[in-house]
Amino acid sequence: MLLLIIASCLRAEPELKRFSFERPEMGTVFKIDLFAQDEPTATTAAEAAFDRVAALNRICSDYIPDSELIRLCQAGSMKVSDDLFRVLKISRTIARETDGAFDPTIGHLTNLWRRTKRKGMLPTDAQLTKAKALTKWSYLMLDDKTKEVTLAMPGMQLDLGGIAKGFAADEALAVLRKQGIKHAVVAASGDLAIGDAPPGSIGWEVGLRTFEAAEAQDSQIKLHLANCGVSTSGDLHQWTEINGVRYSHIIHPATGLGLTQRMACSVVAPTATLSDALATTMCVLGIERGQAVLPLFDQTKVRFVDLDAEGKVRETKTPGFP
Repeated sequence: MLLLIIASCLRAEPELKRFSFERPEMGTVFKIDLFAQDEPTATTAAEAAFDRVAALNRICSDYIPDSELIRLCQAGSMKVSDDLFRVLKISRTIARETDGAFDPTIGHLTNLWRRTKRKGMLPTDAQLTKAKALTKWSYLMLDDKTKEVTLAMPGMQLDLGGIAKGFAADEALAVLRKQGIKHAVVAASGDLAIGDAPPGSIGWEVGLRTFEAAEAQDSQIKLHLANCGVSTSGDLHQWTEINGVRYSHIIHPATGLGLTQRMACSVVAPTATLSDALATTMCVLGIERGQAVLPLFDQTKVRFVDLDAEGKVRETKTPGFP
């Protein structure tokens, strides 16, 4: 009997094959790479993961007119789903730890900046003042017992665009695990939720592209990562120029305008939810303030890339960045 047990333990795992899937969700394309025994198993798992993302989009979107997030903003106070409560609670914690550099109540400023980019005209001081007055993360009240969320100032608007994709990627990866898929990665634009490494590998290869490598594929920084989240944010692709000034798509909550400092940040964190939120937030904070708050987030590392006064690329990495 002992001999049979030993033989069973030594039996090799079934050979796994790599499969890739993608589906448009949340205004971008979600991609899933995974290893499974066969295509039916892979397809079933991927479809379940995509369905989870679609469900979260109906909860967290500020584009879908009847999303749960929009209904909350309209009501001002209501009991919400466990999913929305969780992402709002995480958002509020990050807002507190970063002194508002990340702010889920930024909805009015987001809408104002979208209009600015469409028209190519900066908002007026009066418009900015009004929008900033309704941007206060501390006025987002959460009741852990009842799961009721209250916007303490009438007219506030929430925007989860800085965290929802990472949260959805984490949840999709969790679905894959429940389906028995351990070796997988879920990519939502610049946000990746990474599971166990591919069989026989130390990790999934991730290429970090920031503006210093925009034209040079070979100059990408390549990492091999497993069981973590990784996100990159910056003005490589999304920016606009108004009156000769280049503005990033990333809004600074204090000014209500897009960032003008050329900055890109890559974050490796325990989850894609956290890496998504912090990648944008670190661009807002800048190198010194970003490094100062980073110890508040366990097992999180950042790579900053910015341009000095002469336009030269500078790289700053926190200790332990892969």
